[in-house]
Order: sequence, then C-alpha cells, then structure tokens
Amino acid sequence: MELTPAMEKYILHWGEMGTQWGVNRSVSQVHALLYLSEEPLSAEEISETLGMARSNVSTSLKELLSWNIIARTHVLGDRRDHFEAKTDLWELLMAIVEGRKAREIDPTLSMLRQCALEGQDDKATPAHVQERIERMLEFMETLTVWYEQVSKIPKPTLVKLMKMGNRITKFVGKG
Repeated sequence: MELTPAMEKYILHWGEMGTQWGVNRSVSQVHALLYLSEEPLSAEEISETLGMARSNVSTSLKELLSWNIIARTHVLGDRRDHFEAKTDLWELLMAIVEGRKAREIDPTLSMLRQCALEGQDDKATPAHVQERIERMLEFMETLTVWYEQVSKIPKPTLVKLMKMGNRITKFVGKG
C-alpha cells in the first residue's frame, strides 16, 4: 500500500495522539493505517507499509482486537488473516469507551466499594476520609449509570443531542 503525504501525516499524528491517551504509538499507527485502508490488510502488508517489525505489528493487532476496534477477516484465495478497522465513528467511540470502562472504571468502582466498607468498620479512618471515599464512590456510580443509559440511546438521537449543545438547557432547565 502506497502512502500519500496526507496519509503519512495522519498516521504519524494518530501515533502521537495515542501516546497522549496512554496507547502505544505503534498500536495507534496500525489502527490509523487500517482505518484509512479501503481493503483489509495482512500483518505483512501493515509491517511493510509502516516499516515496523512484524512482531510489533502482531502485538499491536492483538491489542486492537482486544479493544474490539478492528476485526479479523479473510480474503478469498489468501490463507493469511487480514484486518480491517471499524469505520463507523460512533461504533469506534463506543468500543473505546466500553473498553476503558472495563479496564479503568469497573476496577476503580470495586476498589472504592471495598474502601468504603473497610472504612466503616475501621475506627481509625477519619470521618472526612470516609466521607470523601463515599462521595467519590457515589460520583463514579452515577457516572456509570449515566454511561449505561446513554449507550442505549439510538445513534441518530445521540447525534441530535450533541448538535444541540447547550441549547438542551431550554428543555431541562439551567439549574
């Protein structure tokens, strides 16, 4: 696959942004290439196009598959696995958010619940510490319930809500 200057710029920038979001640069660059590609690509094609070690590409593909933002597919007449990225940006966003929730929010909720329970039984835990832990737990649980509700809203409705911006306050009030 031949990269144009615009494609190279996109892939390099996506790699940089990935590092800002806590994602390995190579993983982000592989994702960017697959997102831009019109056809599914084999690991060898990805490696050759990006000038990346085959082992690095394999590791990146495993990571992207675990996030459910790419899919393994097959090409008629080729025994190799090929890969393609989700191109529906809402599906991509929801897969990333769900992955981050599972990896970051859910374990944090478990830890906060455990800390709240332990703090109630532990007389040495200052009252202000217990109150702050419980407030954080309540906040995280509220955020999780909100996410679960929003994730069930049909995509066209979500798009309309987002495009409304702060005009939504006309319907729900400002306070």
